[in-house]
Amino acid sequence: MEFSIKSGYLDRPKVCVVAGIFEAYRGRFTLPAKQIDQLSGGYLTKFLQRGEMKGKLASVLMLHHVPGMKARVLLVGLGKEKTYREAEFCKAVRAAVTALDAAGIQGAFLSLTSGDAPRDVSWRIRQAVLVTEETLYRFDRCKSEKLPPRPALRHLVLAADSGELALGERALSQGCAIAEGIRLARDLGNLPANICTPEYLAETTRDMAAELKLDCAILTPKKIAAEGMEALLAVARGSRREARFIHLEYRPPKNEDKPLVLIGKGVTFDSGGISLKPAAGMEEMKYDMCGAAAVLGVMRAAARMALPVPLVALIPCCENMPGGDAARPGDIVRSLSGQRIEIVNTDAEGRLLLCDALAYAKRCKPAAIIDVATLTGACVVALGHVASGFFTRDEDLARALAQAAETAQDRLWRLPLWEEYDEALKSGFADVANVGGREGGAITAASFLSRFVDKKTPWAHLDIAGTAWKSGKDKGATGRPVALLCHYLLQRAQERDVAAGDKTS
Repeated sequence: MEFSIKSGYLDRPKVCVVAGIFEAYRGRFTLPAKQIDQLSGGYLTKFLQRGEMKGKLASVLMLHHVPGMKARVLLVGLGKEKTYREAEFCKAVRAAVTALDAAGIQGAFLSLTSGDAPRDVSWRIRQAVLVTEETLYRFDRCKSEKLPPRPALRHLVLAADSGELALGERALSQGCAIAEGIRLARDLGNLPANICTPEYLAETTRDMAAELKLDCAILTPKKIAAEGMEALLAVARGSRREARFIHLEYRPPKNEDKPLVLIGKGVTFDSGGISLKPAAGMEEMKYDMCGAAAVLGVMRAAARMALPVPLVALIPCCENMPGGDAARPGDIVRSLSGQRIEIVNTDAEGRLLLCDALAYAKRCKPAAIIDVATLTGACVVALGHVASGFFTRDEDLARALAQAAETAQDRLWRLPLWEEYDEALKSGFADVANVGGREGGAITAASFLSRFVDKKTPWAHLDIAGTAWKSGKDKGATGRPVALLCHYLLQRAQERDVAAGDKTS
């Protein structure tokens, strides 16, 4: 998919122009629609008065012979003007892209990104790119017969006012980089577990590091054991696939800031181990590595954007299988931190990977740590498939992530992380149990992880079990929360630029 930015494009030939119409269109057209109406001698006004297009949000209507226009016009409903906000903008763009592609149109001019859209031009351009790429994404790598060539839509010109073109170009570059990261995360998530193994994730990371000139180290089981990550290896023991621990670094030139550490859960297939999962829906447990996939997507996007934010990605990878050497309920293992863990339920394996990675992260002297994991079914029960759960005791980090979620239109909901929940994790045989019962399961999982983080280091845990993939007819990985974390990094970069400006003033 190709994108470009232009202004004053309404009179170009062989282009379909997309214009927005508010539900109460008699009050006011969007500015591009008003321009089309003027060029056509009031054609839109007369046409709409017949009631064939009422401006209902995400409704579409293609006009083929508009007087004064050399291009077709696709009208897209924006809903009520007073409620036209970020979510409505995204729905309108999605409806337009879907209609253009279905009509077999290869190139179009999207005027929704100028004039009456919410927020600033940078947000509108980035979001238009992300929504377009999400709408046109498909995965057919494992089909013997490839799907017909798609998408039909190959080139989208995004509108910007003449004074906003420079900002728009920068936002376009950012949007394309983030979309590339999301695509990587979705592709990895959608691969079956017999292809996307721990070794495959490690090799994919190594190839990406070579391409983008990132520093990469891959730890094999012998090295993982030498480091003392017994919790990770306890999960891996039941599988014939060997574990891997990925350490990937992005270092901007001439930047000595402490890095942000991103940790992604990489269980490439989760059978539950001896605490075996039900058969129904178990094929979806290939998605249990979506945290790892998201972190790799963020690293790719950050490198593409050349962000001035040092990053370290730590990705523990393994399968959780019920083999003859699998960890048993009741086993006690020693984590990298030195704490001993009673494994009460082998299906609570993700936290065993993450606790070793969190302890390892201290060596990186992080400015902050964010872990991303499809961790608990309890989070799905609590929040469904709309919002990811997040946990932190750092108020500044909480505010920054909430702001990034709003900007990215990738919803988060903060859940408590109070010390009272630690009581459920007490063990009579070890320092801590790996589960705390059914009640508050997402919270007790986060409480477990908090024991392995330096209290002085800002840390947040994102539980994406309900948002990392979709089931049903739209089954597939979503790529969340790559966009959210990328927007968080853009905020950090902006804050750094502001701080640098203050020092030089």
